[in-house]
Amino acid sequence: MTETDSTFARWTFSHYFQFVRDKDKNIIVKCNLCATLRELSTSRNSTSNLKKHLDRCHANTKLTERAAGVEKRKNAEDESAGKIKQQKLSFSRTAMLLEPREVKRLVAEYIVEDMLPLSTVESPAFRKLVSKQAMPTFAKELDKAYDLMEKELKKVIEAQQYVSTTADMWSANNKSFMGVTVHWIDADTLKRKKAAIACRRFRGRHTYDAIATELEDIFSQYGLTYDKVTACVTDNGSNFVKAFKEHQHVETEEEDEVESDGEVDITDLHSVFTTDDDDPEHGLCVLPPHHRCASHTLNLIANNEVDKWLASNPESRAVYHSATAKCSALWTKASRSTVAAECLEEVSDRKLIVPTVTRWNSFYDAYARITEMPLSDINKLCTQLHIKCMNDKEYQFLKEYCSIMKPFTVALDILQGEDTCFYGTLQPTLEVLMAKTLAAKNGLTQMTTGLPEVIVGAIKTRFAATTDSKDALLAAVSLPKFKLRWIKEARRDHIKFLLTTECRSLTTEELAAPMPDVPQPAAVASSEEDFFSFDALPNATADAPMSVETEVMSYLSSAPVMESLHQFPRIKKIALRYNAPTPSSAPVERLFSLGSLVLTPKRNRLGDGRFQCLLLMRFNRYFGQLGSQIG
Repeated sequence: MTETDSTFARWTFSHYFQFVRDKDKNIIVKCNLCATLRELSTSRNSTSNLKKHLDRCHANTKLTERAAGVEKRKNAEDESAGKIKQQKLSFSRTAMLLEPREVKRLVAEYIVEDMLPLSTVESPAFRKLVSKQAMPTFAKELDKAYDLMEKELKKVIEAQQYVSTTADMWSANNKSFMGVTVHWIDADTLKRKKAAIACRRFRGRHTYDAIATELEDIFSQYGLTYDKVTACVTDNGSNFVKAFKEHQHVETEEEDEVESDGEVDITDLHSVFTTDDDDPEHGLCVLPPHHRCASHTLNLIANNEVDKWLASNPESRAVYHSATAKCSALWTKASRSTVAAECLEEVSDRKLIVPTVTRWNSFYDAYARITEMPLSDINKLCTQLHIKCMNDKEYQFLKEYCSIMKPFTVALDILQGEDTCFYGTLQPTLEVLMAKTLAAKNGLTQMTTGLPEVIVGAIKTRFAATTDSKDALLAAVSLPKFKLRWIKEARRDHIKFLLTTECRSLTTEELAAPMPDVPQPAAVASSEEDFFSFDALPNATADAPMSVETEVMSYLSSAPVMESLHQFPRIKKIALRYNAPTPSSAPVERLFSLGSLVLTPKRNRLGDGRFQCLLLMRFNRYFGQLGSQIG
């Protein structure tokens, strides 16, 4: 490439510079306006460096464009006009006519994806827009699309061996709804899949029996038996917890073993004769295993144990109340007053975050946003808003609080994920969270020095049932990302024994044929990658006969990518089973967030069945993913 091929040769101010030589992908020039000629470097495809030099060093010089360069540039633009000039839209062309079937499909996609009311298609202007296509039965066509989606979803769920669900209750516009989502891992791609299967109107009180009956009905509609659903994840609400406690399926293998010992089984005849077998609420509902939402449990720790300790500890009680009161005053002023918002703009280029009661992460984000501002700017803002200024001790308390709770927020974000978050993520996340929280003790003052131990103690107490859970341990060790890297040396032999025992329990007929391994690093968020940091893995061993012991040892030394599971059929089956659940019930809460955009106050005539139809098709991306046609 020569000088004439560069952007510099066509630049209108190139006559103020003298070309010197080429240098790799750049060119070297000298400025003719400078008293001492010095060399400047610029790219062949850009003259921004030279333009900055003129603006910075010769701002008082009146620059003129080179006449020849202007003419040359015009000629070049005329020659390439047909290639680079944007094509203008022509409205004189004849519109392409669509079949009524295609029009119905496109209109249905428009209504569902943009969450618009069905009355949109009745507008005369809209009918004119779609070439006056008559659509008097559009609602029926939408019902056909929903039926097709439901049938397709049932086929997909039936083809899966293991699935999990999430469930929750939601109230809006004086109505209650029960939402249920289903999740599974695709055996071929090892990617997590999800779908919403219900957002039903729930009438009456939210008692545990009513919840169990509704859940069992939803599961039966999609063929989700207790042996197919590995777990149902809900929040810690007492009604959900009792519903699963009373109606969860209980294995009877241990009972059979006891009877085989020759002991006499005594039956209470009074309970047999007094039990009403015709009672519709007795013995009919059988629910799958229950998991409590890990995100909700961590949220309770932050709102209960942490706040109670800060409010009762003599070293932190006074500064905690005063600091939070001043922060609350700032949030209230900045969010409700336009004058306060203008004062904030003068002090900082970022708005304050107003926390919400139901999401603890928002409190951390709100405190962190304030601590990002210098104390002088905070007090300047407080003075303008007539709020008591924050002292050094309160500012230091907020900074220490944020440094302690930062790993907590990262763990919450990880557990609320969907695409790359499996049940096996829970145990490693808790172990790393406790280690990072204890490591934050260094440099703390007396105000917060005992807070890390309180957090770790609360995690051990609230997750006591999960810490030694066989399902949680097998889920973690069967994830290639973690294996045994997250656990302490003393427990590795025990978990390796669990994995080997589980592999031996699988018969040859149950195992899928191994697929060739093409390891590709899984994409993870930067915050998650920083959160998990383990020692390097040893090099993979050579191929060997796939006995149980060989498969386990080869797997533990293989690459930490999901695709490596295709080489180990037994461990792949274990991973598909125990990692089917999600650690939290965040997916069903996202369903409700989408529902609030569909069930608006202005759409008070929207029927319950129509609401579920529109919401589920939108959440499942029916038109975008399946591409089904209506008619």
